Amino acid sequence: MIKNRLKQLWAEGKPTINGWLSIGNSFIAEIMAAQGYDSIGVDLQHGALDYNGLLPMLQAMRASATVPLVRVPWLEPGIIMKVLDAGAYGVICPMVNTAEQAAEFVSYLRYPPLGSRSFGPTRANFAAGANYASESNGEILAFAMIETAEAIENLDAIVSTPGLDGIYVGPADLTLGMTQGRLPPAFDREEPEMIEAIQRIAAACKRTGITAALHCGTPAYAARAIGWGYNMTTVSNDVRMLAGAAEANVKKFRELTGGSSVSAGSEGGY
Repeated sequence: MIKNRLKQLWAEGKPTINGWLSIGNSFIAEIMAAQGYDSIGVDLQHGALDYNGLLPMLQAMRASATVPLVRVPWLEPGIIMKVLDAGAYGVICPMVNTAEQAAEFVSYLRYPPLGSRSFGPTRANFAAGANYASESNGEILAFAMIETAEAIENLDAIVSTPGLDGIYVGPADLTLGMTQGRLPPAFDREEPEMIEAIQRIAAACKRTGITAALHCGTPAYAARAIGWGYNMTTVSNDVRMLAGAAEANVKKFRELTGGSSVSAGSEGGY
């Protein structure tokens, strides 16, 4: 089986950068995978795609050395096993609030005797190489998302779950959950209470020897997170980068030409 490069890089003490895909398009996936990311996550939870959109995206990324990860919609065995069979090398599961849920999640990623995953790696047999059945338990990554006040309360128990490879922090939902809506959802938190929580998660992961991952909005914040002890950071996503680049080009054009602007999202035809 082709080895998981992320595990090798972390073993060498190297931080990794993860890309993020929310648009269901194989060409976008191919473009992103060619940019040098260590891994790329495809978002089945909030992304504009389903399994039929995911499969060609994983195929498009295969030509690169980028490790394919998938965020599933929920803690549900069917979709978790299906994305693994499609060739995902890691699964990110949202809203894991207890150690029991973390253990349940891990069980769906491992073949017996380590778990309850059903055998049928339809595409993975080809995409991941030989001996998939005997080697995948040691290569597939299990990331539980810490996103709620309940999960923070159960943090030490969650990070101690046998077989869990890492914690993936979603700062937007974590902020909503911890402050009960007092603070708006966003990346790159600067509030002391949120920075404390983000650093606390990194420290808990370090104590138990698992990976800490954080979704960030900018490279500068991602670098800070690495300094806090995070091993992997996601920087932005395809939607935000496309919108940001387009907005910057239009703004610069307006500045240079003095032309009138059209409001983003304005109604009307051509």
